[in-house]
Amino acid sequence: MIGCGLIAQVMHLHYLRELSDRFEIAAVCDLSPGTARAVARAYGVERHLTDWRELVASDLDAVMVLTSASHAPPAIAAARRGLHVFVEKPMCFTLREADEMIAACRDANVTLTVGYHKRHDPAYRLAAERLRDMTELRYVRVTTLEAPIAPYVSQYPLVRVADVPAEALERAREERAALIDEALPFGPADDLRRAYQDLLLDSAVHELNLLRSLLGDPAAISSVDFWDDGRSMQAVFAYPGERRAAIGLVWLPGLAHYSQELAFYATDRRLILRFPSPFLRSEPTVLELEEEDRGMPWRHEVVASHEEAFKLELRGFYESVAEGKKPVNSGEEARHDVALCVALVKAAQTRRDAARR
Repeated sequence: MIGCGLIAQVMHLHYLRELSDRFEIAAVCDLSPGTARAVARAYGVERHLTDWRELVASDLDAVMVLTSASHAPPAIAAARRGLHVFVEKPMCFTLREADEMIAACRDANVTLTVGYHKRHDPAYRLAAERLRDMTELRYVRVTTLEAPIAPYVSQYPLVRVADVPAEALERAREERAALIDEALPFGPADDLRRAYQDLLLDSAVHELNLLRSLLGDPAAISSVDFWDDGRSMQAVFAYPGERRAAIGLVWLPGLAHYSQELAFYATDRRLILRFPSPFLRSEPTVLELEEEDRGMPWRHEVVASHEEAFKLELRGFYESVAEGKKPVNSGEEARHDVALCVALVKAAQTRRDAARR
């Protein structure tokens, strides 16, 4: 495991241990020596490192890349060593990186899985089945009310030691800035650069991936706007067949209540998915169905399962490695998400430029 931060400690390490019949954690790596050491001790892992290159050179079957830095260098190096690869979202910062990751894994004949846990959610899967019957779908609304993370993770025994060398932090900042420059060569405003890395790639990429999985790629971006210094956004996508999807993410720091809804409206029925905070283990997503029978509308609420999507995602990764199954979220799929993030920023900058003329 490369990267022992929040999502590693809250979800992945916890469920890798539960899935000990499928996984053995052979080594952990983090820029923080103290964090790597503490995590290794907590999970009974013998080796703890600070350089991912040393980890990739080890005798392993697979690597998980969970860092906040670019996932491309360790993923590509691992693939060239014949190791299967799991990377958390976002897959990477640039389309070049995405292409290189895909090519490296294809050439080495290893699997590349990108971590979008919501695609494994039982309620999402049930909703996807129901949507096939919604032939008269007209409108989709995605609303995410972002809230502070701390109230959702304070109950976990998290470890973070402030011992990363200053030069390593500075190097990481410079590398990220260079990649953002590469991803957005049209020179967007500073708030749009922040929106790209901190809002779109870090959060909204989940919603975009869900929309793409259920509706396909949009035919056009009808409108897009970012505000609050790049912390909030709204966009409207056009799809074939006179369908529209509106997506809004709003940062509301004064209320510790994360909320996410995906609502689908057809002429004869409605479907709403309500996702809980992704940091609450086994908290179920709720699916609400609304139809009409003999002139009488009815509404039905479904809790499809309490199975944790992160755990199901890890099972899927195991099956792609051990059984050759196609990943639910492949590198090719995740590349489309990065491309859509770039397109949203470009559309927003174009709109601003036109307004100034």
